[in-house]
Amino acid sequence: MWGSIAGLWDHDLSRRQPPNRLSHPGDDPPGSARETPRQLSREQLFVLISAASINLGSMMCYSILGPFFPKEAEKKGVSNTVTGMIFGCYALFDLLASLVFGKYLVQIGAKFMFVAGMFVSGGVTILFGVLDQVPEGPIFIAMCFLVRVADAVSFAAAITASFSILVKAFPNNVATVLGSLEIFSGLGLVLGPPLGGFLYQSFGYEVPFIFLGCIVLLMVPLNMYILPNYDSDPGEHSFWKLVTLPKVALIAFVINSLSACFGFLDPTLSLFVLEKFNLPAGYVGLVFLGLALSYAISSPLFGLLSDKIPHLRKWFLVWGNIITAGCYMLLGPIPILHIKSQLWLLVLILVLNGISAGMSIIPTIPEILSCAYENGFEEGLSTLGLVSGLFSATWSVGAFIGPTLGGFLYEKIGFEWAAAVQGLWSLTSGLTMGLFYLWEHSRRRRSKLQNIPGTEEERTALLPDDI
Repeated sequence: MWGSIAGLWDHDLSRRQPPNRLSHPGDDPPGSARETPRQLSREQLFVLISAASINLGSMMCYSILGPFFPKEAEKKGVSNTVTGMIFGCYALFDLLASLVFGKYLVQIGAKFMFVAGMFVSGGVTILFGVLDQVPEGPIFIAMCFLVRVADAVSFAAAITASFSILVKAFPNNVATVLGSLEIFSGLGLVLGPPLGGFLYQSFGYEVPFIFLGCIVLLMVPLNMYILPNYDSDPGEHSFWKLVTLPKVALIAFVINSLSACFGFLDPTLSLFVLEKFNLPAGYVGLVFLGLALSYAISSPLFGLLSDKIPHLRKWFLVWGNIITAGCYMLLGPIPILHIKSQLWLLVLILVLNGISAGMSIIPTIPEILSCAYENGFEEGLSTLGLVSGLFSATWSVGAFIGPTLGGFLYEKIGFEWAAAVQGLWSLTSGLTMGLFYLWEHSRRRRSKLQNIPGTEEERTALLPDDI
């Protein structure tokens, strides 16, 4: 994995162009791309290891609940709607915390924010494992919300800092590096559900959370030692100025719809599989593998293509969303298609959904950064904090709405129709993004034509008088 990134980095250095808008000579840290002689520096390698650890840990913590918590919550007298809200509250407070941490990243310090967030998250993950001892009813529900909120805030801090540090260390290969690190996000999604389901089935409710919380805590001293410090001055721009840029607002809508699609599956897919195919809890987690594994494998490819051929990003954003919409129509499938629901078809659709998600998600941060720099944002850690905070916040909006609305729709209209409704959201964002890119292309073409002298008099005026 590290060798492949180093190889891509060598190739990029061998064909280095004049500095682009994603880097700035005065902002490059020691050991950055501009000073690296044809290979990854020690500092960059440490940044990759730290980012990989948080991607893996956060996705495992996020996905471990899927196979067994909805059923466990039912035993405690919790409805599907409230279960969806417990899943969704993570995203709501992740949203709020991301905005705060993104704004004050420079003042708090990226390294401190990263390490502190990881430490708190490991502790509250262990606390979630003792909730089965809490009395059922309102007390159990309240404790679930409280622990989930603390977990959301802590991981918001770590992820926001991680994105900013990564882009600072790799200014010219943002999509390639982010896409490659999504292997670890996908690995967390792959390992979380089956590992959680197996440990739950074998040892009970407490063990999955205690085991995972201890793994996260063990990563803390490692990151305290290897993660570099990056200093920067506070910027003058705000989230409001960033998000009111039309292109950024539409990309935020794309991120929002994709995260809602992922979040929708958390409280609904395991129940649907249990009811439809009568699988044991340990095997339900394996169904999630189709989505996670295909996403992890495809993301590095889309990251590489996004960096090497930047104009492909817009098409990835558009078609990724449209394909995702089709996947959710077929997930049930929607009854009007008169297609019988089968386990192999469900897994196949999840695989396609993972590929389409990688196609759409990976280009978003480079596109937002390019748009921000084109509109006068300073090229430093402050802007990176705003962008990473915005990404986390908009992702969290969808991750809150997805499971909350999904749990409600599952109860009211069933999984098949609920998934189709979710797909319409992704279809809308994809088509809207496509229309914007067509308008942008048309405007730039008109601007070029207007700058070309169009009359004989204008062309003659450009010639010297003595000709």
